[in-house]
Amino acid sequence: MYIRFVVHEIDPDSGCRLGVLHALGYLRDDGKLLPWEHDRSDQIRGWFNTHLERPASFNRSSRPHRIEKALSWFRDSATKHIAMMREVAAILESRGVAVDVISTDRPGYITYEDDYQIAAEPFTDTPT
Repeated sequence: MYIRFVVHEIDPDSGCRLGVLHALGYLRDDGKLLPWEHDRSDQIRGWFNTHLERPASFNRSSRPHRIEKALSWFRDSATKHIAMMREVAAILESRGVAVDVISTDRPGYITYEDDYQIAAEPFTDTPT
């Protein structure tokens, strides 16, 4: 099972709902977080930078100037990462941003995977 945390805003690159880390970054950059939320968002970002690899590619195509289509999903066994995402969700919800947690066994064509996450180009029936 794979898990994804999303908001209702649509990401212009993927055409799918925006992930919560991007949404938190937008609020942070727009100055819409309280000082403690700003500090905590920096700590959370630092934690993920240390404890989660960034996929080298977000699509199957090797063409130059390709659009990155893959979405990031956590493996349901990544309990520490998921706990951190729940904290991100709580900050967003305290600022009035609705968060949904979606799950699937069919995330799409996997373009990257490690012990904690995958990136996958969604199938047409993949919840996004």
